[in-house]
Amino acid sequence: MQRRTLLILSASAVALSLSGCGFALRKAPTFAFTTLYSGLAETSPLGVELRRSLQATRKVEVITEARRINEAQVILDVVNDLREKVVLSRNASGQVREFQLRLIFRFKLRTLAGKELIPETEITQQRDISFNESAVLAKEAEEALLYRDMQSDIVQQIMRRLAAVTEL
Repeated sequence: MQRRTLLILSASAVALSLSGCGFALRKAPTFAFTTLYSGLAETSPLGVELRRSLQATRKVEVITEARRINEAQVILDVVNDLREKVVLSRNASGQVREFQLRLIFRFKLRTLAGKELIPETEITQQRDISFNESAVLAKEAEEALLYRDMQSDIVQQIMRRLAAVTEL
């Protein structure tokens, strides 16, 4: 009986301390704009995920048609959206042993009138991956998974930066 009371008191103390420190679950971001024009290519996996993330908030309409650009409050200019695969090391016989995967995304945010809200910003993610000729299919799947992971990280960083814009 005494152990049960101690457990309840401990759980209550933890709950009270978490609520007192300002802890809260992450909520959907709020944006200073309701319409955004994005010129990202329809074939860009990062562009597709960014559009989905913005539309999932149900607070921002993403416009992708260039003829409707005048309806947008802000314009997301994509300067660079690049995937790279660089050889890091080779064995004694010259075969590749390790690659570095890079995802580079450079963008800026401005109003329709040209006021710069976010200056040109580059977000880079990189991961190292070993390579083995006997497991080519598995390594291709691992590479795709790493690219998807880096892409999700970049989208989350962009979302936080867009949410940090307070005034147009």
